[in-house]
Amino acid sequence: MNLPAPARLRLVLASNNAGKLAELRALFAALPLDLVAQPSLHITEAEEPHHTFVENALAKARHASRLGGAAALADDSGLCVDALHGAPGVASAHYAPVELPAGERETQRRLQDDANNQLLLRQLDGVANRRARFVCTLVALRAPDDPQPLIATGRWEGEVLHLARGEGGFGYDPLLFIPALGCSVAQMSSEQKNALSHRALACVQMRALLREHWPLQDHV
Repeated sequence: MNLPAPARLRLVLASNNAGKLAELRALFAALPLDLVAQPSLHITEAEEPHHTFVENALAKARHASRLGGAAALADDSGLCVDALHGAPGVASAHYAPVELPAGERETQRRLQDDANNQLLLRQLDGVANRRARFVCTLVALRAPDDPQPLIATGRWEGEVLHLARGEGGFGYDPLLFIPALGCSVAQMSSEQKNALSHRALACVQMRALLREHWPLQDHV
């Protein structure tokens, strides 16, 4: 039996990625959620030892819920390239081996992103099949031992470019070209990306699940 939810729900976002946090906050703005970023609670990043997005998202959500003492939402996402048998996949964020200098987290992330992109381009050099997709899996838990996790997945089809295009977004956004739109993800506005992306598609599913099962209703 579903229990009534409080007027507003405190939800820990299980991510240290500033770009991802901003996207999720925008995508869940309609629901009565008090979104608390994991770093603000001094919660360390969870281990992600699994081979699938759903297993890693579940591990991150349990970790954040346990240490944050609240419900939690986790995202595990990445780029899956057909010619590379689904790689980078769950290893997307740390695909390229690189020694990062000590310093600010977002500076380190940008250096890692650039190394990842360069490695991907080298691996696809001379490869005709450039088909790929961004995949996002979201998991929401009421508590660390919640036996009924809410799970949503979105996929955004595209092709890997031969050269990066655009300055927006993060990660592999400059390399994934969306044929239907005639541009890379990094060439889109944040509003356009938030309306169309793999994360947006997963959030549409997750919002419906939250309304049905927790339940949460949109702001009036």
